[in-house]
Amino acid sequence: MTDINELILEQLPIIIFGTLLIVLVLLIMMIVQAVKMRKLRKNYDNLMSSTGVEDLESLLFQLKVQMDAIEDMQAENKDDIQKALVKLKQVQGKIGVKRYNAYGERGTDLSFSVAMLNEQSDGLVLTGLYNRDGSYVYAKPLKGGESTYSLSNEEKEAIVLAQQEA
Repeated sequence: MTDINELILEQLPIIIFGTLLIVLVLLIMMIVQAVKMRKLRKNYDNLMSSTGVEDLESLLFQLKVQMDAIEDMQAENKDDIQKALVKLKQVQGKIGVKRYNAYGERGTDLSFSVAMLNEQSDGLVLTGLYNRDGSYVYAKPLKGGESTYSLSNEEKEAIVLAQQEA
């Protein structure tokens, strides 16, 4: 036992010096970390002072709530746009007009046929026949560009003009 005590006494200055060196290195590391932490805290305080929010957690929570509301509105808008596109395809937006003289040499080209179609070539043809005694207007429904009523050549031309419209 005395040999161990003598060995420890001989090595005691080295052990104390090593321990002090480790403590000194740890103290320097702690000071460096404290300086970095102080700088980080200062940057955080500067950032938060301009937002009017006391802590970052409440700010992030508010942003999350706003983001959820925006996503809900976006989903509703997407549904509304899809519904509008479906309705838009049904709108009779393609129009073809053919003016002509219905009675040969005796008149002018005051008679007309107007075809109003949607994307599926559904719609109607309006035909106005003009003569000196009066004017007559006829409407014929269309399904797929065809009608259950007989169509004149001018009405067919108006349908073709409407279908060619982009």
